[in-house]
Amino acid sequence: MKTVSLTIDGKKIRAREGEKVLWAALDNGIYIPNLCALHDALEPFAACRLCFVEVEGKKQPVTACTEAVEQGMVVNTRGPGALRLARTAFELLVASLPVDCAHCPSSGSCELQKIAAHLSIKLKTKRFRKLLRELPIDYSSPLFIYDPNKCVLCGRCVWICRERLGIGTLGFAHRGFDRLVTTFGSEPISESKCLDCGECVVACPTGALAFKDRQGIKSGLGKGG
Repeated sequence: MKTVSLTIDGKKIRAREGEKVLWAALDNGIYIPNLCALHDALEPFAACRLCFVEVEGKKQPVTACTEAVEQGMVVNTRGPGALRLARTAFELLVASLPVDCAHCPSSGSCELQKIAAHLSIKLKTKRFRKLLRELPIDYSSPLFIYDPNKCVLCGRCVWICRERLGIGTLGFAHRGFDRLVTTFGSEPISESKCLDCGECVVACPTGALAFKDRQGIKSGLGKGG
């Protein structure tokens, strides 16, 4: 496949023609904040609005997950405009999330912690008023816990369950502030067609889906995948 040459943060790299800037950067060790991106997905979900970068010749920052690489492209992931947009999006996001890292099973591997450190902002930001949903937590699966209060609506688990596995247990319901990931009819995970494969947990970037056993699938609880 044809490749192109481009520069990201002063580093000259090569990427496949048509590749998105996000993957060109990540594949070359250049981190760009993201929550909803999946390498296998044909089209980017582009929901989190955290992967803003500045491209030489463009007046406004663009999302790296939707911008295709071009020959000679010059990208700045740390430009002031891009960082301002990413920080605002991140602070709006965490304003509707309970932040209790000390008691979260995903602490240490949570993408939110990594993004906060990268953007040099606190998870417990006070810039926007806190709006929590206080939804019930689903403990019914023998393998994992689903806490919708910690869900960032990235869509990773939905895509994995539907597109990669062809099961379709999880999907989006409702709109606006009430939007959430749930099962058909909002039935408990244990009463759905979930195979307890654990793939959705592995894909989750936060503590919304977390293994009951920290060893997860390695513990032998997983039945599929």
